[in-house]
Amino acid sequence: MSAEQQQTRRAQAGADRRGRTRARIVAAAFDLFGNENGLFVRIEDVADRAGVTRPTVYNHFTGMAELRDAVTHELTHDFLNAVTRAIAELTDPRERASAALRHYLHRVRAEPGWGWSIINLSANGIPFGAGTWREARATVQQGLDAGLLHVGDADTGRDLLLGASLAAVGALVRGNVPQDYPERIAAAILMGLGVAQYEAEAMARRPLPVLDMATSPN
Repeated sequence: MSAEQQQTRRAQAGADRRGRTRARIVAAAFDLFGNENGLFVRIEDVADRAGVTRPTVYNHFTGMAELRDAVTHELTHDFLNAVTRAIAELTDPRERASAALRHYLHRVRAEPGWGWSIINLSANGIPFGAGTWREARATVQQGLDAGLLHVGDADTGRDLLLGASLAAVGALVRGNVPQDYPERIAAAILMGLGVAQYEAEAMARRPLPVLDMATSPN
């Protein structure tokens, strides 16, 4: 093996080790954020859980803000893509908003730790992560453009949609809500966006499009 090949192999091995360490840090942070006290997670807590030193965490992330962004991406990216694919064939933006919301809330019911992560990571002011934030606004704007939603503007509609959804996540992880709570919330949000009650309730009870989680396990 030439000196150049050996150098390339060493560089690749180093990159692989760095990638594994970063993944371990993100996984540790995910575990910590996924509980009721996750809002108060510190770099030291993440380092302890990951089995690395505090400086090692800082070798990969500039601080908690960047680490939060990385965990949020891991938490929501694949699931958002799966939901986006599932609702793509729904032509009515009201139905897309309702179905997406219900998919999120039903997952929270099934995986409370995922819900706690959503709550704790949304403390940075972007509920459900930047990707969901953008998709929600785009869907509201489509509804406004089509004359199907009646709310001041897309930003207001997005905030109503995601703010109420985040509150619903909190209710779900704490329990004691009706089994059809996701459907009730979806209908209420649609009404807040200007959809007539009978239409909102009907849309919120329609069968959900199936998620393809084979390629989107998270």
